[in-house]
Amino acid sequence: MAVSSKWDTTAIRAGAALALLFAVPLWFAASWASNTRDSPALALVFSLGALVAFTIGAACAAWIQQLRLPLAHGLVTAVGTYVAVQVVVSIYRLARGDTINILNIMFFVTLAAFAGLIGGFLGLRLRTLGFLPSYQRTLDLSGHLDQPHDQQHDQQHGDDRS
Repeated sequence: MAVSSKWDTTAIRAGAALALLFAVPLWFAASWASNTRDSPALALVFSLGALVAFTIGAACAAWIQQLRLPLAHGLVTAVGTYVAVQVVVSIYRLARGDTINILNIMFFVTLAAFAGLIGGFLGLRLRTLGFLPSYQRTLDLSGHLDQPHDQQHDQQHGDDRS
């Protein structure tokens, strides 16, 4: 577990890997549909699918992070993943002599940020409902599922910072 004072990098990496697994193929499919098929409707479907993938990756990061910052982890995961993909795609396009549309990139960064916040809320909701990753759950001696120590403390003292 790689946890710094501000970021749970293990959670961000896991969320980014999940987002990349689904978002990159869908993003390339959207580009293909837009450029070769001249089908804006199909391109829109693939683009929305990629945004859902960024949302799922952000939700994963928000759910498994251990620093009680689910929205921040969701946002950083979705935006960071999108920017990393866009940098690689932009370098490829520039190397081919194509142009890049900065306004288009900025628009999609905004959508990725929105997807990250939605994913952060989903991860927060999962934790609030008591769905924790398996490695964060413990069993007491009677075999009942026990909450992590910090949640027990918060419930006893009424502190809820999530």
